[in-house]
Amino acid sequence: MAEEHSTKKRKKQAIEEEEMSFLEHLEVLRWHLIRAFGAIFIFSILAFINKELIFDKIIMHPKMPDFWTNRMFDKLATLTGADSLRINTGDLQLISIAMSGQFMTHIWTSLVAGLVVAAPYVIWEFWRFIKPALYDSERKHSIGAVLYMSLLFICGVLFGYYLIVPLSVHFLGSYSISGQVANQINVLSYIGTVTSITLASGVIFELPVFVYFLSKIGLLSPKLMKKYRRHSYVALLVLSAIITPPDVFSQIMVCFPLVFLYEIGIVISKRVNKQAEEAINNI
Repeated sequence: MAEEHSTKKRKKQAIEEEEMSFLEHLEVLRWHLIRAFGAIFIFSILAFINKELIFDKIIMHPKMPDFWTNRMFDKLATLTGADSLRINTGDLQLISIAMSGQFMTHIWTSLVAGLVVAAPYVIWEFWRFIKPALYDSERKHSIGAVLYMSLLFICGVLFGYYLIVPLSVHFLGSYSISGQVANQINVLSYIGTVTSITLASGVIFELPVFVYFLSKIGLLSPKLMKKYRRHSYVALLVLSAIITPPDVFSQIMVCFPLVFLYEIGIVISKRVNKQAEEAINNI
C-alpha cells in the first residue's frame, strides 16, 4: 500500500513538472542560483573574517621553506645529493603598489575562497535543478555523479595547491633575466597565480565527469578516445604547459595525472556504451 502511494506521488510530481511553463522553470532556476550564490557569499564572509588563516596559513604558505611540499623536496635533495631540487628556500617578499591594493586583494581573495569552499554545494544545487527532468534510474546515477564531481574538484584543488603552486612560485619568483633587475612581486600578482592554478587544477580534474556525460549523449566513445589517444596526450601536454611554469619537470608532474584521468575516461566511456547496448538489447 505504501509503495503504491509512493508511486502515485512520483507520477503526480512528474505531471506537475511537465506542466511547468518556461517562466516557471526560470523561477525555479533563479532560486537555485540564489541559494548557490548565498552559500558563496556566506563562505566569502567567513574567509574575509578569518584573514590570518586564509592569507598567512594558506595562500602565503607555499612560498615559505616550512611548507610541506618544500620540505619534501628538501628531503629528496638531501637523499639524492641534488641541491637543484630544493625549492622556495628563501623568503619571497611581496609588495603592494596601490593605496587600496591590500583591501581589494582581501575582498577578491575572500570571494575566490568562498567559491572553492562552496563548490560542492553549488554542484548539488545545479543537480537539484536538473533532477526533475531525469528518470528514476538516471537520478540514482546522478547522485553519484555529484559526489564524484565534488571529490574530483577537491582532489584537483589539493593537487594544484600542494604541487603546482610551490613549483610555480619557485620558478617564477626566482627567475631572473639580469642581475640588475630585482624581483619585487606584486601581492595581487602572486595571489592571482596561486588562485588561478588551484582553480584550473580543480576544473581539469573533472575530465572523467565530462567524458561520462559526452559518452552518455553519444558524442564520445571509447573507440574514438583510443583512436586519438596520441593526439590527446599532446593536447594534455600543451594544457600542462599552460597551467604550469615553463619548465619540463613541472609539466611532466602535471601531465601524468591528466593522462591517468584520460585512461580512466576511456574505461568510463566503455562502461557507458556497454550499458547503452544492454538497454537497446532489452527493448
